[in-house]
Amino acid sequence: MSLLLRRRGSEILTFPSAFTVKTGSSHWETLLRARAIETQTYVIGAAQTGKHNAKRESYGHAMIVDPWGMVYSTHYAGLAAQTSKALSPVGMIIAQCQDREPSLAYAEIDMGFLERVRREMPVEDHRRDDLYVLDDKSAT
Repeated sequence: MSLLLRRRGSEILTFPSAFTVKTGSSHWETLLRARAIETQTYVIGAAQTGKHNAKRESYGHAMIVDPWGMVYSTHYAGLAAQTSKALSPVGMIIAQCQDREPSLAYAEIDMGFLERVRREMPVEDHRRDDLYVLDDKSAT
């Protein structure tokens, strides 16, 4: 689905979620970064957090990943912030809520960076349409 959205011109993909703590800690960041890299889009992962009942707790860790698939971390919980801007030109997870407390991740989206990534590494041109079909019918 992500590749189909990219082919249709998407520049930003969103993934709302409610991963459990166990699966979220193992897979959440990896999956979001992989989607950003393979589609060369910004990926916004909104993540439900908190304990819902005695058997269910959501992982949280909302994040925004750039098209290079990396993250410079910005964590907003209340007014507290930690920022590492030294890595930002390389491309990183550009915002991330690191706790399982309600918090906010936000970032400026640099469309020039997205265009540069796509121009310098045109993965969309390398797709083998002769080997597989990516269209509306195959996505259902």
